[in-house]
Amino acid sequence: MNNRGSYSRAYITNVPADLTSPIAQDYDKSLLKYPEEGIYIYSFIENRMLYAHGWEDVVGIPSSELSMTGVVNFTASDFAPFVEEVNDKALQFLHERNERLTEYSFTIEIKVKHRAGHEVPVYARVSVHDTQEDGSLASIMGRFHVNRSLRFGKVMRFRTYGPEKEAFEEALDSDLFKSIVISQKELEALRMVEKGYAFKQIAAELGISHSAVEKRIYPMFERFEVVSLAQLVSFAHKNYLFD
Repeated sequence: MNNRGSYSRAYITNVPADLTSPIAQDYDKSLLKYPEEGIYIYSFIENRMLYAHGWEDVVGIPSSELSMTGVVNFTASDFAPFVEEVNDKALQFLHERNERLTEYSFTIEIKVKHRAGHEVPVYARVSVHDTQEDGSLASIMGRFHVNRSLRFGKVMRFRTYGPEKEAFEEALDSDLFKSIVISQKELEALRMVEKGYAFKQIAAELGISHSAVEKRIYPMFERFEVVSLAQLVSFAHKNYLFD
């Protein structure tokens, strides 16, 4: 049985925000909003959306109808396994911590399903919005910005941010989906390979050891089925990883 996404789904509901509530109206006044961007704030304490805005422009759904279950379900089918895995890993990581949580976030580039039937490319950022008195997770914020310049290949792209950035990145980099993802630290080293840097130069530039550079580069040979650095760089170009 496939349990992918089951962890995060156990903590979300199909309850939309009451946009007439005082808290929703406060958010509407205080939050910066941009064209073609959907925003949500979901409370794990109240088990419902606290706020939503802009979703008519992104997926054709009135913001008053948006639920957290809906956010998960409108991911395009090609991206759904990756997104479900990221959601599970991210929530598990955050549930294990109660310090500086509001400094954590991750971004992913995906497509979502519009109510009219077409797919929409978005750059999504999910961050910790608020914490409880003991420092544990209380709510998250998502911003899904339509970006029609995004181009997609076989590899899913994500970035992580936070005090334990590397541990957070490793938590999201699931073994199950290693074949379709590339981490930011891998992409950083690969960009330098593409520019002609030798491993020794990359190590000096990034302040890491030569072996650490190898550990970033060589696993991608098997993952992306290439046998040389030239082929790896060519694969990266074909899949728009340097865009």
